[in-house]
Amino acid sequence: MNELDALQAGLGCQFKDRNLLRLALTHPSVTHEQGVRLQHNQRLEFLGDSVLELILTHELYRRFPDRGEGALTQARARLVNRRFLAERARRLGLGPYLVLSRGEEMSGGRDRTSTLADTFEALVGALFLDGGLEAARAFVIRLFEPELGALPSAADAENPKGQLQERLQASSANPPEYRLMAATGPDHDRQFECAVSHGGVELGRGRGKSKKEAEAAAAADALRKLGPQTDQAADGQAVAPPGVTAR
Repeated sequence: MNELDALQAGLGCQFKDRNLLRLALTHPSVTHEQGVRLQHNQRLEFLGDSVLELILTHELYRRFPDRGEGALTQARARLVNRRFLAERARRLGLGPYLVLSRGEEMSGGRDRTSTLADTFEALVGALFLDGGLEAARAFVIRLFEPELGALPSAADAENPKGQLQERLQASSANPPEYRLMAATGPDHDRQFECAVSHGGVELGRGRGKSKKEAEAAAAADALRKLGPQTDQAADGQAVAPPGVTAR
């Protein structure tokens, strides 16, 4: 059994075109070091990013008919977070199979979060080209099943204002502030736009048919931009939102 056989056994899938698998594992740095134009995995990464989002978006839509757009967007953002994808790559053992330049190898690229996340996306792209959408979907759903089955309850998912306040309490005792930015349309069909800020930094905006709905949409937008909660925040350590310096 050669290296690619061992890797495919670990992945639980067999490539018809092994060159696609090799390409998915080839880091762009090899081109710069060897001085020749070698193919690398950036194009596959580009493709795999979209394929992964499509698969997860469809699966979330199918599984959770009671969730609104904001809740589904938050759930998808957690699943496609770079750290999360890198952890999937580590569990699959992709690191030892990466084709890297000497400089990238020496600088720790084999276990770098960004490199592993890119490689995971490239692998999904390679599976899509090799076996079609169903092959890529089977692989993704199998890997993501534990997380798909552990998404927040509908009640939690539909309370973005509460989630945002709880999230920000990890870095500050001050609550988020909501401001009405605009109110347009006739009285019978008003549209409201609200912004939410924290520490003087705007975190998100949202629109709705009432101020309450617009504030909830702004909170959902802020949660999406903040991304998944880190282990530090979950442990109660101060983690500042983008643009705010933790003290």
